[in-house]
Amino acid sequence: MTVPTQPTGGHAGDLELSAVTKRFGAFTAVDQLSLTVPEGSFFALLGASGCGKTTTLRMVAGLEEPTAGTVVLGGRDITRVRPYARPVNTVFQSYALFPHMTIAENVGFGLKQKRVGRKEIADRVREMLALVELTGFDHRRPAQLSGGQQQRVALARALINRPQVLLLDEPLGALDLKLRRQMQIELKRIQTEVGITFVHVTHDQEEAMTMADTVAVMNAGRIEQLGAPTEIYEFPTTAFVANFLGQSNLLTASVTGANGGDVLVEAYGKRFAVPAGRCRVSDGSAYLGVRPEKLHVAVDSATVPGSHIHVPGEITDSSYVGVSTQYLVRAPWGEELSVFAPNSGTEGPLQPGAHVSLHWHPSHSFLLARDNEVAEPVLEAA
Repeated sequence: MTVPTQPTGGHAGDLELSAVTKRFGAFTAVDQLSLTVPEGSFFALLGASGCGKTTTLRMVAGLEEPTAGTVVLGGRDITRVRPYARPVNTVFQSYALFPHMTIAENVGFGLKQKRVGRKEIADRVREMLALVELTGFDHRRPAQLSGGQQQRVALARALINRPQVLLLDEPLGALDLKLRRQMQIELKRIQTEVGITFVHVTHDQEEAMTMADTVAVMNAGRIEQLGAPTEIYEFPTTAFVANFLGQSNLLTASVTGANGGDVLVEAYGKRFAVPAGRCRVSDGSAYLGVRPEKLHVAVDSATVPGSHIHVPGEITDSSYVGVSTQYLVRAPWGEELSVFAPNSGTEGPLQPGAHVSLHWHPSHSFLLARDNEVAEPVLEAA
């Protein structure tokens, strides 16, 4: 599948990858990848382990050399430029701080190596520590800091050299869930404040959607879909994206025609109408998709709005998860559909065995081509 390059307006500082390929022997880790990262944006490469996202990042950093293709930054071809000569810095999951140095010494290390004057180093270290909200921590050692504070030090050390692009390789993976969420907000704040291009590699869907202006979903060395988080979530282009970024119910369906602005679809003997604007296919076999949180559960079918698509079913599983109750509902054809019902407090959860009607508004459906294998939902580790 060919994915168009993200439009940028041709800014001088854009990062451009053109037909970049990386092979390790007979294995192709990155396959003809082309994309443009706009200058000053927060860009996320999202995908499962082994999809090629970290290899792509390492080629931008100069830690891997492409088998083919070019890497251009700000109009300059840096494909064969050595890592230390690139205006790029990287923050890894392991903070790699020097334990025998103070925080100030760690942050200013890169400037010292460049033989920058002491006063300028001190001024810029103070500026960076203020940026990452660690003012007053100058004389502490890394062992005296929490994991989140150490990550901030690593970030300050990378930013003090004022790179054109900051690469983030799973930087929050070692943090606990609560701290990771706090750092997501902090990273976005810092990126907005400094205005430097951030390229963030992650397998965490929520992390990518929380922070990034643009997300590129990778699969098997290629980009499946690229766009704003809202666009990708609401309008997935492939079954893989629909089930990797969040969860989706995908019903095997066939397109039977059109009626005005709707595409007519048949699935398991039922007929549906999907707005044409939410369809990636206009004829032949397809997947009819709907997100679990867009489904409603009704005990009395008479309460289902006439404008809604509805399917009868039986609850087979009920899980209370705080903000919502997650149900599995077996449809008449045997397939189980996932439903996330918000816990509003007005009524208790339904129990397995209850007969219900699932319903949703047609505008919440989407239609995908059935060319690609459906990906299993990916669950984030706690």
